[in-house]
Amino acid sequence: MSGSSTGIVGLGPVLAANRGEISIRVQRTARAHGLPTAAVFAAADRGAPHVGLADEAVLVESYLDGAEMIRAARATGARSIHPGYGFLSENAGFARAVSEAGLSWIGPPPEAIELMGDKGRSKHLAKETGVPVVPGTDAGGPAGSGDGDASAAEISELAAEHGFPLIIKALAGGGGKGMRVVAAEPELEAAVAAARREAESAFGDDRVLAELYIERPRHIEIQILADSHGSVIHLGERECSLQRRHQKVIEEAPSPLVDAEMRERMGAAAVALARACSYEGAGTVEFIVPADGSDFFFLEMNTRLQVEHPVTELVWGVDLVEQQLRIAAGERLALDAAELQCSGHAIEARLYAEDPAAGFLPSTGLIRRWREPTGPGIRVDAGVAEGTTVGTDFDPMLAKLIAHGPDRPTALGRLDRALADFELLGVATNAAFGRALLERADVRAGDLDTGLLERALEELDQNPPADLLAAGALALFLADTEGLGVAPGPWRRRLEGYGEIRIEGGAISGAATASGARAQWGGDGTLLCEIDGIARSYVVALEAGTVWIARDGHQLCLAPERRQRAGAGAGSGSLEAPMPGKVLIVETANGQRVEEGDVLLVLESMKMELQITAPAAGTVEGLELEVGDRVAQGDALVAVAAGTEEGEPG
Repeated sequence: MSGSSTGIVGLGPVLAANRGEISIRVQRTARAHGLPTAAVFAAADRGAPHVGLADEAVLVESYLDGAEMIRAARATGARSIHPGYGFLSENAGFARAVSEAGLSWIGPPPEAIELMGDKGRSKHLAKETGVPVVPGTDAGGPAGSGDGDASAAEISELAAEHGFPLIIKALAGGGGKGMRVVAAEPELEAAVAAARREAESAFGDDRVLAELYIERPRHIEIQILADSHGSVIHLGERECSLQRRHQKVIEEAPSPLVDAEMRERMGAAAVALARACSYEGAGTVEFIVPADGSDFFFLEMNTRLQVEHPVTELVWGVDLVEQQLRIAAGERLALDAAELQCSGHAIEARLYAEDPAAGFLPSTGLIRRWREPTGPGIRVDAGVAEGTTVGTDFDPMLAKLIAHGPDRPTALGRLDRALADFELLGVATNAAFGRALLERADVRAGDLDTGLLERALEELDQNPPADLLAAGALALFLADTEGLGVAPGPWRRRLEGYGEIRIEGGAISGAATASGARAQWGGDGTLLCEIDGIARSYVVALEAGTVWIARDGHQLCLAPERRQRAGAGAGSGSLEAPMPGKVLIVETANGQRVEEGDVLLVLESMKMELQITAPAAGTVEGLELEVGDRVAQGDALVAVAAGTEEGEPG
């Protein structure tokens, strides 16, 4: 980290070397302190909100290309680079390149990034520092030596000593990439191979370690700040146990589990670890905690700003980006740990473009309506807006909704209301799912663990309420003056019990009635419906025979039946793309015999991989796709023709 002789002002212009909401977040704080800002954008992000906010923005080929970021800094006259999170934020080589280019790096020293970004070396450092660690494979000796890669023999030895389940982790990454839980010996070889392959794809490094998997643990992390003058403080903990596929969904501060004594012990461990790696800037030390809260174990250190940092900001009253800027400018920490007080409770929900009713598959499309919730204690950090097209190139997170209140019940209630009030049409989201999760008795009681959300999936109703179908059909018929009203989609077959729909007035401003239902247009894209004696207000967007309708976080899209693309596997036994995306792997060929469950293709969308498997034994046919091809949801991919192998009895 290189400082500036002129203090924080000397950092401007600041290049936010990222996209979406974190670019906006960095720019807002920089601008609040009088610093000009610059942004970067890929071709898919032309016109994105983070581009419009900046004083200048530069087109780049990839957000992963450090040389492109330095070129953008030079083109805009930027004096410093803030990497945000993800992409290049934990790339030590990029941090060095920034400093070597004569720019200020708003992040920790590259040596600390390298050390703490390697799970094996960081685990050894934690041991040496006296921080408890989970039993696992030897990661290559003392911190700084060895490559840390666990051999098959070392993993087998760990299993023999501690039993199963084990967890395989990529040494070089995070965010759930290159991570597999192994429940029994027969699964081990395939799990290690899959973790290595995913780690190589995500981080360019296929090394892994293995650890004893603690069942039903809590994920609790400590926020630290460290300056270049030797001062290190912590800002309490965040509870991040509500996760799906190792990705955090809801986070809060403080944790319902942690008392003052445990907070002090965890905070002291995090501070000691930060000192041991000569850390500077904002960072997070993550711990895994057994369900009973009896102890805690070091998990990893994230050498960057976390996605969930707003909950810490709200309860501690500290702008973490401002602190990053001040530390990068060489200033001493002005925060006195003894005087800092945690005030109230804050909870954050990540709003993703995904469809819970379809197994959380990615959702893409044009955002046709975007109205953010407001009210006491509500904060929205968003990276998109009305008119933004959500594609498959990037992470599916659209926004973060954060609620702050004097206590946890108030914060929970405010967050639930914010999710209900958020008006978003055009792509499916997890808003209603988040509300259902927050309503669970165990969540409200703070009885959490990292597997709770996955276990709750079967218990939570992920289908939209029945009134949405009726209200959507009424809205579609009300648009009949534009010739949009009677699309023969599958929704019509589901519209039972409402009889023939009649239009009164014949215009957009008119009304529609059916047996047990009545609707009329309100103002600003709203529809007022009375269904079975209950009146509700809905928000609506219409186009080309399709209606998007939503209320209280629930959303439904009624559209004509999709006509299958000609060619590629169309016909009997064909498998359709369950999500839009890109063909990542082709595992089969036409004429090949496959068994039920065999992997045929792997699709990638929004950094998520999905295997397309054979539904039954048969012969592959109609495969016309190659690696790199893009498919839309519903496109035919490949067919498996049922039948027996040649020579077998019928």
